[in-house]
Amino acid sequence: MYRPGRGFLNAPGPTNIPERVIRAMSRQAIDLVDEELEDAVRRCFAGLRPILGLEGGAVYLYSANGHGAWEAAIANVLAPGDLVLVPQTGQFSAGWVETAEANGVVCEILPHDIRTSFPMDKLAARLAADKGHKVKAVMLVHTDTSTGVTHDPLAARAALDACNHPALLMLDAVATLGTTKVDMKGWNIDVCLSASQKGLMGPPGMAVVAANDKALEVHRQTKRDRLYWDWTLRGEGPGYRSFCGTVPEHHIFALDEALNLIAEETLPAIFARHHAISRAVHVAVETWGKADQLEINALNPAERAVGVTAIRVAAGIDPDLIRSTARRMFRTSVAGGLGDIRHSAFRIGHLGDMNAPMILGALAGVQMALSHLGIPHGKGALDAAADYLAEAAAEASPALAAAQ
Repeated sequence: MYRPGRGFLNAPGPTNIPERVIRAMSRQAIDLVDEELEDAVRRCFAGLRPILGLEGGAVYLYSANGHGAWEAAIANVLAPGDLVLVPQTGQFSAGWVETAEANGVVCEILPHDIRTSFPMDKLAARLAADKGHKVKAVMLVHTDTSTGVTHDPLAARAALDACNHPALLMLDAVATLGTTKVDMKGWNIDVCLSASQKGLMGPPGMAVVAANDKALEVHRQTKRDRLYWDWTLRGEGPGYRSFCGTVPEHHIFALDEALNLIAEETLPAIFARHHAISRAVHVAVETWGKADQLEINALNPAERAVGVTAIRVAAGIDPDLIRSTARRMFRTSVAGGLGDIRHSAFRIGHLGDMNAPMILGALAGVQMALSHLGIPHGKGALDAAADYLAEAAAEASPALAAAQ
């Protein structure tokens, strides 16, 4: 059945792929040693560095998703029996633990709720108690998309530095790279990982892992028995060996063009755009919540993610029914709850190739689903979101606004 117009994709990944990126992929494969491909690979490695805030060190690309990025990072700097600390952030800190434990790593989870940012004084106290430096790494999720809460990597680094602890700081930036600031050098992040399908605006299937010089030295001293992930082998050149086999050409073409788009818009503009769009979503959900049936999971506004908002529903409301109604009747796709709020929340993604009218359309789709299902919600949410976005646009472009 033909469905006119375009639907809204508002999951926190995969996200909307820009038309220029789609066109970059829509081409014939080329020879693996073609200079055009080698140049594109070099541009991808170089173009990721400013987005990561990386100086020195190295960037690695894998044909994998974010879970593959977890395993690549673990396999290169950790050995079976090594102890790591993992601040509890939600479903994705739990997933990283699962991957680490499958690789023989011993994980100590530092418990916390899923509605506020992890208090790094807890991490500092645990590190201070580790007099023998048995802890080899801290694995922190920057934004856990299951909760919509962002955690503070700079405070985690301060906790390590306060007791002069040599453990690596490893950051999962899957949901943040290309949406908000990631600064490996400024925050002294040793290993950072991400994936292609969120802020990098590409198709799923490309994992990014970056290491600073300290992590590379740890890598050289770590016993390894996993060929595919090995940084040493992948550091030998821009072509076949750097991918441990055939270069994923069309992912490279896509990433190359996405990096062009990021450079054209500039990182400060991208960060401001994501902040404005996310705040518009928060304003809308807060307005819906005046009927006491919906609320944002992240309690503190300053800790709310710029890429995804997890929305709790009151007892007796089925969030999956809201999702299916929005998708089937109003062509608006939002994500389900995960982990502890699997059956009591849904999530609106607002990252990547997203603008103000697009997010207003998605909010309208969700609101129509709420109305269709008879779920009480405060009125005026779309007006509040639109007013906020209009004000944000005027502040971002005062000259253009004055010219009107």
